[in-house]
Amino acid sequence: MKQLLALLIMMASAWATFAQEDTDLEKQNPKAQEKIQAARIALISEKLKLTPAQAEKFWPIYREFSEQRMELRKQFRQAERNPEAGKTQAEREKALLNLSLQLKQQNVDLEKKYSDRLLNIISAQQLLTLPKAEEEFRRMLIQRLQDRQEMREQRKENMRNRLEQRQREKNN
Repeated sequence: MKQLLALLIMMASAWATFAQEDTDLEKQNPKAQEKIQAARIALISEKLKLTPAQAEKFWPIYREFSEQRMELRKQFRQAERNPEAGKTQAEREKALLNLSLQLKQQNVDLEKKYSDRLLNIISAQQLLTLPKAEEEFRRMLIQRLQDRQEMREQRKENMRNRLEQRQREKNN
C-alpha cells in the first residue's frame, strides 16, 4: 500500500507540469486529473483506513459530494468574474457577500446530508479524519507545485549563469 501511495504521489507531482499557468482543474489535461484523483483516493483511503468493502461504497458517495461542493465554489467564482451590470461597486460587493453566505449555508447543509449517508458506511472517527486527510492532500499538492516552481527557477538561473559564463569566455 505504501508503494502504491508513493507511486501515486509521484504521479500527482507530474500534475505540476500541466498546472504551470492554469490552475482551474477543469481546463487541465484529463490524464493529469486522473493521476491527481488516483493519488487523492490512495491518500484518503489510507488515512481513513478504508476496508475494500467500505471503499466500494464510500467513493461513489464521496465523489457525488465533492462534485456538489465544487459546483458551489464554481457558482461563487462565476459571480466574482461576472458582476451584475447596472449596479454600483458597493451593491455588487453586498450581493457577492450575500451569495457567499448563502453558498456557505448550502455547503453546511450538504455536509450534513452526506455525513448522514457516509456514517452508514464508515465510522464517526473515519468521518472526522476525512477533512484532515483532504487538507493533507491539498498541502501535499501545493508543496509539490512550489517545489517544481523552485526547480524551474533554479534551472533558469543555472542556464543564465552558463550563458553569461560562455559570453565572458567568448569575450576573453
